[in-house]
Amino acid sequence: MKKTILTHATVITVNDSNEVIHDGAVAFEDGKITYVGPTPVDVSSYDEVIDQKGDYVLPGLINTHGHAGMSLLRGYADDLPLQQWLEDKMWPLEAQFTADHVKWGTHLSLIEMIRTGTTTFVDMYDHMDEVAKAVDESGMRARLCRGMIGLCSEEERQTKLKDATQFAKEWHNQANGRITVMMAPHAPYTCSPEFIMQIIEKADELSLPLHIHMSETQWEVGQNEKDYGLRPVAHLEKLGMFSRPTLLAHAVHLTDEEIDILAKYQVKVSHNVVSNLKLASGVAPVPKMLEKGISVSLGTDSSASNNNLNLFEELKLAAILHKGVNYDPVAVPADAALRMATRYGADGVFQGDSLGSIEVGKQADLIVLDSHQAHFHPAHEPVSHVVYAANGRDVKDTIVAGSFLMRNRELMTLDEEKAIFEANRMFELLNR
Repeated sequence: MKKTILTHATVITVNDSNEVIHDGAVAFEDGKITYVGPTPVDVSSYDEVIDQKGDYVLPGLINTHGHAGMSLLRGYADDLPLQQWLEDKMWPLEAQFTADHVKWGTHLSLIEMIRTGTTTFVDMYDHMDEVAKAVDESGMRARLCRGMIGLCSEEERQTKLKDATQFAKEWHNQANGRITVMMAPHAPYTCSPEFIMQIIEKADELSLPLHIHMSETQWEVGQNEKDYGLRPVAHLEKLGMFSRPTLLAHAVHLTDEEIDILAKYQVKVSHNVVSNLKLASGVAPVPKMLEKGISVSLGTDSSASNNNLNLFEELKLAAILHKGVNYDPVAVPADAALRMATRYGADGVFQGDSLGSIEVGKQADLIVLDSHQAHFHPAHEPVSHVVYAANGRDVKDTIVAGSFLMRNRELMTLDEEKAIFEANRMFELLNR
């Protein structure tokens, strides 16, 4: 197998000691990291030697919640409350989506993620075969799930569960292990207790994690109390959801008691800071969750509510927003925010042993930032610069399992011009 080494780099490992290696090197072979340390004097044993000339090398970013196909609706309906945005604008158009709409919306999203340094993402949507095919073609890594909204007939609910089950059986651990699957009831307010329990049972049967939207808005929490006499956390605990590995999206409105429950079950949380702010859903109690040992990662949600998939924006905002709302300049320090985008993201996709940091034996999922730009200097503290100064457009190389998906800002696996053309064409086919 080809042996590659990146030399003379500023290596931001995000390992247990948050080590930064100046004039460092990272080597990989057969998709995995084989060396991390100072640049060797002799690199003659490597097939490919790439001199980074001081550029930053760090783990690929991990986006733990999104809906890639919804990029077709970017900018279509902004500045609305969540329920109005969903029920009046999003759902009527999404109901018209064909497999081709999802295919090209997903291609558009994958290109944006590759260009801005995301190497792994979570996706919850419909027509998931098309999403999986796009991921396979792109070379990215993904945790995919067929989202199931239960606001329909029993026959339709069972069809959705059957589809989700079949998708899991066909795609889990495919694309050389880059594609894995979760089971995903949409939310407590869109799925009956009986339907959620059926999905949990199926996840148990298939040995798969669960992913669900929860406590995104005050309205949702109040509706849950009205319908079931419980807030969402206690409701899902009663249904047995947390008996399986679970990733929650949003978790904005939580009490201290609910945070304790989530910590008890080691539930993972995807913090969607930009989407939650744009939809005026609120600010999740991230410092409290981190303090309790909950693994909180970062998600963009869809580009219909964000309006992009540039995880560097989530990274910076997660670091600074909680300082402001808590009047605490160390509420989420830069190193903690970077872990949210990498290490905790790996936890969120239940692959913490193989992703999220630059360590020997882990997957060679790496990104390279062009640090030869004014906003990276003076080069006092690389982690600070990544969190507070960098942007997704600083990414020059994106590598997954040792393969370049983007090299020197040139996409290697997907056709950007075609994706843009087809995405616009598919949007024009919708009745609006």
